[in-house]
Amino acid sequence: MKRQPWLYTAPRIDLGLLFLRLAGSFMLLYVHGIPKILHYANQLAQIEDPFGLGRSLSLWAAIFAEVLCPIAIVLGVATRLACLPIIAVLLIAMLAVHPDWSVAEGQFGWLLLIIFITISLCGAGRWGLLPSGTKETP
Repeated sequence: MKRQPWLYTAPRIDLGLLFLRLAGSFMLLYVHGIPKILHYANQLAQIEDPFGLGRSLSLWAAIFAEVLCPIAIVLGVATRLACLPIIAVLLIAMLAVHPDWSVAEGQFGWLLLIIFITISLCGAGRWGLLPSGTKETP
C-alpha cells in the first residue's frame, strides 16, 4: 500500500497554524490591544487620525482589530474574516501613519502583517471552534 504524504504532514500543519494563531494574537493583544483598553484616555489623546474620521472612531477601530479580532483568531472563529481588520489597521499604520519608518523601525508591524496574512491565506487549521478543514473552507 502506497503511503499518502498528506496524512503525515496534516497534524504538523495544524499544529503550526495553531501556534501561529496563538503567538501572533498574543503579541498583538499584549503589545497593542490591552494597552489601548487599559489606558484609553491616554491613547485617545495620542492616536493618529490619518483619514480625518475622528480620534474616537480611529481608536475604536484599532481596539476592534487589536482586541476582538485576535480573540476570534485564537478561538478559530471566522479566522480569515477576523484577519482582515488586523491587516487593514497594520497597513494603515505602516503606510499612512508611519511612512517614514525604516524596515528596522517597523519590523514588528511588518512581521505581524506576515503572520496575519499567512493566517488569512491558510485559515485556522483543524484545531479551533470553526476549523478551516470543515466549515471555513477556502
